[in-house]
Amino acid sequence: MNLNVNQENLYLLLPSKVAWIASMITEDKGISIVDAIKEIYQSPTYSMLEKEDTKMWHLGPVALYQDIQQDLSR
Repeated sequence: MNLNVNQENLYLLLPSKVAWIASMITEDKGISIVDAIKEIYQSPTYSMLEKEDTKMWHLGPVALYQDIQQDLSR
């Protein structure tokens, strides 16, 4: 069994992280889940998250949420 994360299987980890972050954004900002997901996918943080070599997939939802909030405040 191959348990290594690589660019070909990274996509399996992303939906759960996006769901957690979207839930936090929805609660924090009072926006719809769809709008929260759009914010995530349009953020520089997500661009880095979807690249395996950045190793950002190691970060938990809270750390990623904080990164996205910093992206949005710029």
